[in-house]
Amino acid sequence: MKVFALITALLFSVSALAMPKITVKHQRNANGFTQVQVSNDTMENLICHVAIDGNKVLFRLQAIGYSRWFTATDIRYNHTNFSVWCDYLRLHPKYQKK
Repeated sequence: MKVFALITALLFSVSALAMPKITVKHQRNANGFTQVQVSNDTMENLICHVAIDGNKVLFRLQAIGYSRWFTATDIRYNHTNFSVWCDYLRLHPKYQKK
């Protein structure tokens, strides 16, 4: 009985921490600068940020939508220098439109 309760509690705690499904695309533009684009593969709006070298851009991402291309400011940056984070907008009320 205790094993069943432990497994059930573990499954609920893991699902509570589930992050939204996103796809991150990387490319280089015609000038050789690295770019990143985020697409939302869920049916819910997301709050996201793209960061590189301490500069963070926060934005809302519509359901089944994609962001604009974010471009690095130095040609020496590559895809590993970007950091991308997204979460469900409903969990962050301070970023919701009023």
